[in-house]
Amino acid sequence: MDINKNYNENCLETIAKMPDNFIDLTITSPPYDTLRKYNNVFNVSLIAKELLRVTKYGGVCVWIVSDATINGSETGTSFKQALEFINSGWNLHDTMIYASDKPPLNHNRYEQEFEFMFIFSNGKPKTFNPIIIECKYVGEDKKASTFRQKGADLMEINIKKSVRSHKIKGNIWRYSTGFNKSTNDNIAFKHPAIFPEKLVNDHIISWSNKGDLVYDPFMGSGTTAKMCIANNRDWVGSEISPEYCDIIKKRISSVQPSLY
Repeated sequence: MDINKNYNENCLETIAKMPDNFIDLTITSPPYDTLRKYNNVFNVSLIAKELLRVTKYGGVCVWIVSDATINGSETGTSFKQALEFINSGWNLHDTMIYASDKPPLNHNRYEQEFEFMFIFSNGKPKTFNPIIIECKYVGEDKKASTFRQKGADLMEINIKKSVRSHKIKGNIWRYSTGFNKSTNDNIAFKHPAIFPEKLVNDHIISWSNKGDLVYDPFMGSGTTAKMCIANNRDWVGSEISPEYCDIIKKRISSVQPSLY
């Protein structure tokens, strides 16, 4: 099959064209509940099994999903889909959180500010390029430590511990969303639910290397394709809606690969 191409079809049709052990990384956010029902239906169990077939051993699938609240109860769709992947043979490598700035909705509960980012792997992930951030406290951190000797009272000593300058980023990622925040491509906002470009970028650099093949079975506005091009990754996409395929084509037409 052709790579660096978006296919205007159901993702199962695209995956059926793929040989076994073909993909290094999948990044996607499927249509879920009433939150993401835009011109698409899908069988998550079958998709999970087929994605496992075409994913290389050590490859990763980033599956971003949330839940609608219907009749006062959250649907639990996120957990149900995660269990479908586990039952299909995937390893749940990490459960991450995508937190975003969203307007208040005034319900009788705390405001919903996050979605799950399930990191599934086909065996042990072969690639992990962690994002490194600065530590808040750098230098020497004076800490008190207590211990009890056998048959004695509690004793307290002061221990000076050197705090390193950098550390691996945690698994709660926060991004600004909305107009000119998720992306500067105004055309992308013709799609009802776009990825923040930085979110996709961070997953691409974390779980893949230059020249790897990345797939998005629900390509939507084309953010995965755009960030793959920018990061020198090959890509394949599926998008069933012709109007969104037009958005994808326009968004990626002017993207240039990184020089680094």
